[in-house]
Amino acid sequence: MKLLLDQNLSHRLVKQLEEHFPDSNQVSLLDMGQSDDKAIWNYAKANGYSIVILDADFNEYSLILGGPPLIIWLRCGNQPKRIILEKLLQNKTVIENALATGDVWCIEIY
Repeated sequence: MKLLLDQNLSHRLVKQLEEHFPDSNQVSLLDMGQSDDKAIWNYAKANGYSIVILDADFNEYSLILGGPPLIIWLRCGNQPKRIILEKLLQNKTVIENALATGDVWCIEIY
């Protein structure tokens, strides 16, 4: 289960997530920091990523297009890296279940 962190989430989280979410990445690390949301969506879909976001943009794509990719919408606002990491790790089972069912395309984490 690979996560693709949106550009407004720290690239430093990638290394911290590796044990629990292998092969995760961040948009800027892929030289996609200036890419539009549609390009990021298509990249995630083509490469088996779930997209982790802090804003509603990708949720709107999931409402219109369905999925994949799974959208993980962090509704906690800007937080320190450790809080973001904790939220993702605490919700790993929720993320896994959403991917397993195949009919959930956006989950919100508060």
